Amino acid sequence: MPEAHVPQIDDHEEGAAPITTAAAGLLQRKWLLKIVLEVALIGTGVFLGLMGERWREHAQHRELAQMSLRRFRTEILSNRKALGAVTDYHATTRRKLERYLASAGPKTAKTFDVQFHGLGPVFFEQTAWDLALATQSLAYIDPDLAFALSRAYTVQRAYAAQQAAIVQSTIYGRSWDQDFAGYWRSVLAYYGDLSFLDPQLLQAYDDVLPQIDKALR
Repeated sequence: MPEAHVPQIDDHEEGAAPITTAAAGLLQRKWLLKIVLEVALIGTGVFLGLMGERWREHAQHRELAQMSLRRFRTEILSNRKALGAVTDYHATTRRKLERYLASAGPKTAKTFDVQFHGLGPVFFEQTAWDLALATQSLAYIDPDLAFALSRAYTVQRAYAAQQAAIVQSTIYGRSWDQDFAGYWRSVLAYYGDLSFLDPQLLQAYDDVLPQIDKALR
C-alpha cells in the first residue's frame, strides 16, 4: 500500500514566489494607512456629530431667546401704556394736594377741594419675566440687554411695592374720619415717591425697548 504524503505547514506551493522584505513593508504601510484612514473617518464623524448637536442646541437657545424677547416687548409695551395713562394724573393730584395741605384753615372733608379719583394704580404684568426666569432664557440673551431688562423690572417691582404699601396704609390701615389731614399727607407722600418713580420707570422702558427691537431684527 503506498504511503500517503501529509503536507506540512511550511510547505510552499510549487511556483509561489517568496514574500520579499520590500513587499512585506508595502503591505504593512497599506495596513497602517487603512487604520489611519478609518480612525480619521471615525474622528471626523464624531466631530461632525458634536458640531451638529451644538448647532441644534444653539438654534434652540436662539429660538427660546427670540420667543422671550417677543414676550418681553409685548409685556413692556402694555405696562408702559398703563403707566403713561396715569402719570399726568399723579403729578396733577400731587400739586393739588400740596396746595390744599399748605393752605390756611381746617382740613376737613367739607374743605377738601381736590378732585380725587383714586390713587391711579398701575396693574403691572410680569409674566414674561417670571417665565424667562423659569426657563433660564435670560442666559441666552445678550448680557447688556439682559441687564437692561433686569433694571426695568427691578424699578417696576419697587413701584408695585410702593403701591401695595399705600393701599395697605391708607385704604385698609386708617380712615380719614380719624385723621383727615394725616390721611392726605400719606397720599401726598406716596405721590411724592411717584414723582420720582414715574419718570424713572418710563425711562427704563424706553431704554430697553429699542434694544429688544434691535435683537429681534
